[in-house]
Amino acid sequence: MSTQGGRVVINLATGHEDADRVTVAFLVAVAALEKGRPVAMFATKEAVRLGVPGYAEAIESAGAPPVSRLSAQFAELGGELLLCPVCFNTRKLDPEQLTAGARLAGATPLWEWIGDEPATVFSY
Repeated sequence: MSTQGGRVVINLATGHEDADRVTVAFLVAVAALEKGRPVAMFATKEAVRLGVPGYAEAIESAGAPPVSRLSAQFAELGGELLLCPVCFNTRKLDPEQLTAGARLAGATPLWEWIGDEPATVFSY
């Protein structure tokens, strides 16, 4: 993938409880991927559930595309969903059942993904 600009990190800490934030996070992520920017979404707290198949199906914000569609676009365009392992394990989720593009990855793997160049960060 050719990149136009640096990497983008999106920190997302909410799930079903705030459909608007989840929707905006995925809209920003997909737009960046469409511009050729590598994107990692770092999911913490309830957002780790986005790495579980079917969870995104129930998240919709009025007037916006469904999160299930945005999540699929995110994965298809090469976005990486980095799930906080502490948050994931605390919720007793199954690491053998992850969506496409999702993996358990904490702070060190996030920093490794970012590398030495500056990154643009969005937090929702």
